[in-house]
Amino acid sequence: MEYGAAPSDEPITTSWLARWWDGLSPMAQSTLVLLATPLLLLNVWAASIIFGYFRSILVTVLIAALLAFLLSYPMARLERLGLKRGQAAILVLALALVSFSALAITVLPFVIDQGQQLVVRLPDWFDSGKTQLIVLDGKLTEWGWPINLDGLISQTSDRLKREIQSIAGEALNLTLNVAVFTANKLLDVVLTIVLTFYLLQHGEEVWGGVVGLLPHRIQRPFSDTLRQSFRNYFLGQFIVASCFGTALTIIFGLLNVPFGSLFGLTVGLLALVPFGGTVGVIIVTLLVALRDIKIAIPMLVAAVVVQQLVETGIAPRVLGSVTGLNPFWVFIAILSGARVGGLLGVIVAVPAAVIIKEALVALRNARQLPPAPEATVTTEPTQSKAAALP
Repeated sequence: MEYGAAPSDEPITTSWLARWWDGLSPMAQSTLVLLATPLLLLNVWAASIIFGYFRSILVTVLIAALLAFLLSYPMARLERLGLKRGQAAILVLALALVSFSALAITVLPFVIDQGQQLVVRLPDWFDSGKTQLIVLDGKLTEWGWPINLDGLISQTSDRLKREIQSIAGEALNLTLNVAVFTANKLLDVVLTIVLTFYLLQHGEEVWGGVVGLLPHRIQRPFSDTLRQSFRNYFLGQFIVASCFGTALTIIFGLLNVPFGSLFGLTVGLLALVPFGGTVGVIIVTLLVALRDIKIAIPMLVAAVVVQQLVETGIAPRVLGSVTGLNPFWVFIAILSGARVGGLLGVIVAVPAAVIIKEALVALRNARQLPPAPEATVTTEPTQSKAAALP
């Protein structure tokens, strides 16, 4: 059908699968759903096993694809300025590597040093927190409140101390492992850079081959939805997290929060994931409260105010309605992504959930299309077609 033709010139048809499904009774539909659910779960489990087996390769390819996707936008702008595709890919990739290396050289040693100092001082902070709870318990007893914190202090102090020290130690070890390059890590980095450069040059061909496996009528909507979801989500989360982390780092410094720069950077990194900023604020507030509750209270108030300003002022302008998902389903998607793919699964969980949602909406809209009108047999089209033949 030509673009100038009216929509009514071509009858709207539904697939045989939709017609077969609509012809079933509600009981038969429910039975099929119940029978298909275990198969779906089995397929998900099998996919997770396959992903675990090829994890290193898939992680490298996925990271390269995400980097190429994000770098394709500045590369397209350079191409519009007159650079060839290969030249633009080399320039964009070189600038990205230089920026990332400079950031790692300047920030990573500071984070490691601050993290080591924090782990050393945590026992003293816990002792300070225990003392503050004892003082609070004495005040409550003096005021005649029927609250006794002795049991809470004795039961939770040592256990909480061990748990948080363990978490801090694991986080510090993870940071050290990232900072220290081994032969395998160096090989993974080189492969990621090479794949990224290849995808920057030939990404459209690779993507066209993947999308070409889908039915023709959904290729364009699927490609547009995927591109828009990933672009808006990653760029939006990066901008919001950068604003949130930078503002908290400055405010924590003004409030003389101990390890304020480390805590601000940590909250900013966690804000790259939905709900991560809130979790980060709670964790750092509890840690500072162990040392001094008088610093933790204004710190928490400032963090909440900044978070509300970012979420109500910046996030709607940047993110818009990028997900369109209920927060409950966003939370479920993040947990599922973490279970299947770890940190990388968390990163791609929300855009993948958006794609699934859009696919379900498209299927529902396809089922709600009106039935195709019955064709009327006339002799005019045949005569016109015959007249048009040479």
